[in-house]
Amino acid sequence: MEIKIISKSGDFPSYKTEGAAGMDIKALIKNSVTLSPGERMLIPTGLYIEIPVGYEAQIRARSGLALNHGISLVNGIGTIDSDYRGEIGVILINLGKKDFTINNGDRIAQIIIGKYERITWAHEEELSDTERGSGGFGHTGF
Repeated sequence: MEIKIISKSGDFPSYKTEGAAGMDIKALIKNSVTLSPGERMLIPTGLYIEIPVGYEAQIRARSGLALNHGISLVNGIGTIDSDYRGEIGVILINLGKKDFTINNGDRIAQIIIGKYERITWAHEEELSDTERGSGGFGHTGF
């Protein structure tokens, strides 16, 4: 699949290994910024993309930043819809115990392109039975 992209830095998201599902995206900032514990901030990337209808881009945390520094995404996984044409921004949060500095060009998140289907709701009064039924969280064990 080919996706149109504008990169204000001239750097493009890229796969780091043959089996990688996500492409690293980098911060595009004039000055370094520091996130204190509990602080969140929108980090610009300088990336603009044109996603085909029927697809979305997902912005995900980088596992190394999460494990080593407690850096995550405020919204868990960010969704970029096919009709959005603005700059991709990454909403980072510092869940760690120490300040974390982000520099221009740092890899701050991953982007994955995924297919989705639009649905219509079929209003009903009952749903079919299953073995699990309405059992909630932890119902089937840990």
